[in-house]
This record gives sequence, C-alpha cells and structure tokens, in this order.
Amino acid sequence: MIEYYTKKQGELHMLTKAEPGCWINIEPPFNREELQHLAEEHNIPLDFFTDSLDIDERSRYETEDGVRLIVINTPLLNEVDEEEVDAIFITVPIGIILTEQHIFTISSHPNPVIERFQTNKVKFFDPQDHKLFVLQIFQQTVFRYLSCLRQLNRRSNIIEQKLYDSSQNRELMQLLSIEKSYVYFINSLNSNELLKMKIKRTDYLGIGRDEELTDLFEDIIIDNSQALEMANVYSNILNGTMDAYSSIISNNLNIVMQRLTLITIILMVPTLVASFYGMNVHLPLQERPYAFILLIVISLVLSLALAIYFQRKRLF
Repeated sequence: MIEYYTKKQGELHMLTKAEPGCWINIEPPFNREELQHLAEEHNIPLDFFTDSLDIDERSRYETEDGVRLIVINTPLLNEVDEEEVDAIFITVPIGIILTEQHIFTISSHPNPVIERFQTNKVKFFDPQDHKLFVLQIFQQTVFRYLSCLRQLNRRSNIIEQKLYDSSQNRELMQLLSIEKSYVYFINSLNSNELLKMKIKRTDYLGIGRDEELTDLFEDIIIDNSQALEMANVYSNILNGTMDAYSSIISNNLNIVMQRLTLITIILMVPTLVASFYGMNVHLPLQERPYAFILLIVISLVLSLALAIYFQRKRLF
C-alpha cells in the first residue's frame, strides 16, 4: 500500500498521486513490482526499498546518486508469536529515503511510529521540512521505546508478584519472553545510538547551522541513551530475579526431598522391627499374648524418638 500525504493549513491530507514536497509512505500490502515501478519513477535504487524490508537490517545510512537512505530500528508488538516464550516486543527497521522533492518511509509491518504521523499526533509535523521530519521520526522512535520499556517493567512486576504465591513454569516462561524483548531493545537502541552519533558527527542531514534543530537532535540522542540505560537496568534486574527464583525453586526442591527422606527413615523403623518378628525362627516374647501390642509400642517409641532427634537437629 502506497500512500501520499501533504500538509495544508495545519491539516494532513492524503493525495492520489505524488506531488512535490509530499510524504510517500509504503507499508503492507504491496508487491515487488510496485516497489520497482516507484524506484524507476523517482530514480531511487531498488535496494533502498528492499533493504528496509529486511527485519534483520541494522541501523545505518547510505547515499547513492544523490538519494539518501536512513534505516532505523523501531519497537513493534509481536502479534504473530507462536510460543509463549517468544519475545513480547521485537524490533523492525523503518527505511527513510530522501530525494530532492520527496521523503519516503517504508516498513515491512504497519508501524506505531508512522501511525502517529498519519493521525497527525506529532506537533509541528510538516512533510515538506525533510530535516525536521527525520528528527521527529527519531524522536517518536525513542518515545516508543520508552513506552514499551515501561510496559515490560510493569508486566514483569506483576509476574514477580504471582511468583511469590506460585512457582510455576508458566510465570518463568513469561519472564523469559520479557528478557528476550530486552535483548532486542538493547541491540537496536545501541545500533540507533551509533547511527545518530555518526549522523551528527558527519552532519548528514545538514542541520549544523540550525541551532534549533541541533538542540533537538542532541535531546533525541540523550533520550536514546536514557532508553538504552533503562533497558540495560531492567534486563539486569530481570536476570537477577530469574536467577534468584531459580535458586529458590531448587532450594525448595531440596527441602522437600530432605523431608521425604526423613519420613522414609522414620517409617523404616516399624518395618525393621516387624521384619525381625516375621522370621521363621524362635524369637523372645513371640508366644506371649501381648507380643503384638508390645511390638507396636516399641515401633512407635523408636519412631517418635527418631522424629524428636531430627526435630532437635532442625532437619524438619
């Protein structure tokens, strides 16, 4: 699906075809023929479109024949997970292609970052101002990361509370899926930070003399570093939590096995006494009428004494 947008009098309007200064957004469904036609029409290397659709594409920028490409990774809710241990959030790239007259955005999935621009929720958004538009995409991407990190942290806290009452595999699997999301975020945020630092160092967007845009870009880099630090902290806390619960579960298992072993030892005493008097040989008191009761009393006394001994040793 190829959509054309322009902004007039503060309102975002959809166009039927490309106009100078408009924003062209590409998202599923589309086919390769449409991309090839678009690339030929606007003299854009086809690789700029196809590379942006690769879910494993790293954050980077590239220039070819006067056309600039910026690829940045954004967080996306994993709605196609097939297993409970799959990551809750994954990261997918957004390709930003800059030509003399147009700005293109392309992604392999409908993206919440782009949706904010489509619904006109970003202040001072103007497709004709390419430099500001790119910085706003960077900014909204960081805001999206921060929002997703807070969601993951809240979800992690809820699961941890459940683990206090129930040490089941299901809760641990959910924590594992959150941990995978943190891994995606840390790698993508780190890659995005390197990309932004390089863009700033080389003045790839040409904003070096614009103090307002430069300050905005510096704030975006700071926010990205904050998101990366949050992801690292949350990931480390979660790793420590999972290790602690694993140790607790293992310790509880050892305690249960210890108690079962002690119970087995205590029950072994009456069995041992009864075994002696079950032998086919002459034994003391076996002809007495009270022998059976006496054996039961002896067994109970020995078992009780053994239980008291274990209790004093704090084995129970």
